[in-house]
Amino acid sequence: MSRYSVAAAGAGLLVALLGSPSLADIISDWSKVVAPPAPELKEVTVDPSTTALLFLDIMKGNCSARPRCVANMPNLKRLHDEARKHNMVVWYSLVGSNGKATPDDIMDPAIKPRAGEWYRQSGPDKFMGSTLEPTLKQAGIKTVIACGNSYQGATVGTASGAAQRGYKVIVPVDCSAGEDMYNEQYATYHLAKGGPAIITSAVTMTRSAMVKF
Repeated sequence: MSRYSVAAAGAGLLVALLGSPSLADIISDWSKVVAPPAPELKEVTVDPSTTALLFLDIMKGNCSARPRCVANMPNLKRLHDEARKHNMVVWYSLVGSNGKATPDDIMDPAIKPRAGEWYRQSGPDKFMGSTLEPTLKQAGIKTVIACGNSYQGATVGTASGAAQRGYKVIVPVDCSAGEDMYNEQYATYHLAKGGPAIITSAVTMTRSAMVKF
């Protein structure tokens, strides 16, 4: 076979390979996926003077529809009460009610925001177009504790936004909820290990009872 024939055959093979659909994609291999080990949870001690507690989208309308969100309310109340006792910055995003949500729409009146602590803000990253960043900067905040509903939406979006803005981020796994356990699992893994290094290096995964003030 001449070198021209070899070249032509090679070119034909390359065209055939490039023109064939690849089977090496995640949908084709979906059933082969094995969940990684659970991330390690760590005890954390916060400085109340430089730490803010964020309650994101924890509304009657969406929380009551998610059993784990309802089950998490004692954990949220514990963090809320500790934050109040230590005069910490607490900030809330409100959603729903056709864009007219008020503090009375928060899931539990025991964690209801005070005047000036809340903002109506949809979308996953609550830093976008809200009072969150000015509030944190004015108070000299360096660390945020992120609790939200949904876990894979508001918590991941805002925790990621905080990390990219230079804040340390604490995520108690028992103060955020998703529609199902898989959403919570992938959200946890993304923040702990699966996301970009700028995020995973700034995030500490914990439980509410492991946060000391």
